Amino acid sequence: MGKKKILIVDDEENIVQLLKLNLERSGEFEIRTETRGRQAFSAAKEFNPDLIILDMTMPDVGGKEAALQIKAEESLKKIPFIFLTGLVDENALNTKNSELAGCPFLSKPVSTKDLISCIKEELSNKKGGG
Repeated sequence: MGKKKILIVDDEENIVQLLKLNLERSGEFEIRTETRGRQAFSAAKEFNPDLIILDMTMPDVGGKEAALQIKAEESLKKIPFIFLTGLVDENALNTKNSELAGCPFLSKPVSTKDLISCIKEELSNKKGGG
């Protein structure tokens, strides 16, 4: 089995680089990164990732908006998402009645172990149900 392709989109360059380094170090993932939410859609089309990690709050386009744009594209709509957030209250994220309901949210800073565990769970869910 080849490496799983993960797209990471977060406006905080240090977080992006740390996540990339730690995920690549596991040897299981090929990583592409973007630091602007507005780049998420074009990066997803070019890279065709197995999973996308998105920051919820970015200055140009937030993670929710970027995810909905990606899900609207037929060729990308089955890609699972993991959202990173500095917010503690999931109600404030307001995703209950949207296509994003059920997507996992991880609080920053996220441990590599927790992130890899979540990635594997989401990828296995996609395989079984998508």
